[in-house]
Amino acid sequence: MAEMCFGGVTEKVVTREEFPLQKAREVLKNETIAVIGYGVQGPGQSLNLRDNGFNVIVGQRKGGKTWDKAVADGWVPGQTLFDIEEAAARASIIQYLLSDAAQIEVWPRLKPHLTAGKALYFSHGFAITYSERTHIIPPAGIDVILVAPKGSGTSLRRMFLQGRGLNSSYAIHQDDTGRAFDRVVALGIGVGSGYLFETTFKKEVYSDLTGERGTLMGAIQGLLLAQYETLRENGHDPSEAFNETVEELTQSLMPLFAENGMDWMYANCSTTAQRGALDWMGPFHDAVKPVFQRLYKEVASGNEAQRSIDSNSQPDYREKLEVELKALRESEMWQAGAVVRRLRPENN
Repeated sequence: MAEMCFGGVTEKVVTREEFPLQKAREVLKNETIAVIGYGVQGPGQSLNLRDNGFNVIVGQRKGGKTWDKAVADGWVPGQTLFDIEEAAARASIIQYLLSDAAQIEVWPRLKPHLTAGKALYFSHGFAITYSERTHIIPPAGIDVILVAPKGSGTSLRRMFLQGRGLNSSYAIHQDDTGRAFDRVVALGIGVGSGYLFETTFKKEVYSDLTGERGTLMGAIQGLLLAQYETLRENGHDPSEAFNETVEELTQSLMPLFAENGMDWMYANCSTTAQRGALDWMGPFHDAVKPVFQRLYKEVASGNEAQRSIDSNSQPDYREKLEVELKALRESEMWQAGAVVRRLRPENN
């Protein structure tokens, strides 16, 4: 394990150079990994592990769309694809990758299969951190570990196929075998992490819930919509408003930002753009910082988790979600976006 300094703060990280794939295979050579759930993270992690040479099976409810998706991805019923309980019984490492609400529902059936020496793996700290709400309390005698890729399962798989890696955090909640560190790092390398940085279950879920509701999804949609609406209200056509708000951000500036950082992106813009950005970042910071502070308090208190549990546990949750997503999809800004994307040169 290496120590790296970021802005004066020393962090523990593990890279592929010090823990190569061959070492990960050696650590897990006698393990059977069951990936429980084939929704958001399940496909990317299981396929990457399989392609990297690990012994992987998938556990999923029979008869649904995700079961059919697993079959389409090459998992064979009765050989590498089983119902949830059978997969858990067969495995020495159980990757619990169901949604947070589904984890709560399935837990009573999964827990009996957590026998001594096994490992229970999460990619989100929700269930353990909010255990008084989820009632997910692992038994003694097992390892409880976490690898949380910093992106969607789709991105994890796509970057793996490109020969790249998606950075992940890792955490150890319970080390009852003495092998939790080697197991968690081997799994992190196996699923396709670029590098792994240490965290805790609590820090992971606090940062993750804040990020999802903040700059990763919630805040960015709110910010984009506010600018788009302002341009439209002042007479700009949808195409111009969308291109200035979204297309230039995602297609031009974000690649520069990702390549070498914000300062490099600024340096590759006009002096007029630089001056305006530097002058206006302060007012934007001051406007949104109180919102982020309020958001973090809601996450830390457990209120945000409870809202998620209450909402996602409703029998008509998916129908209500689709209504909200449909409204988003059919809004003028994203209808304009659909047209703009079709007009990109690579699509013509």
